[in-house]
Amino acid sequence: KDIQTGEYAKSFIIENRAGAPTLQSRRRLTAEHQIEQVGGKLRAMMPWIAKNKLVDQSKN
Repeated sequence: KDIQTGEYAKSFIIENRAGAPTLQSRRRLTAEHQIEQVGGKLRAMMPWIAKNKLVDQSKN
């Protein structure tokens, strides 16, 4: 319904103009989650994975 009325687009634009605080907060919380911490350690033990990496999280 929010998409059909345009409310989603309006809130998306406002959020981005404000520097995307909700998005940044959710990304930070996700990065701090235990599964992400363990995953990072596991990936660090497998260097062949990093060489085929498609996305650089420091940039994206």
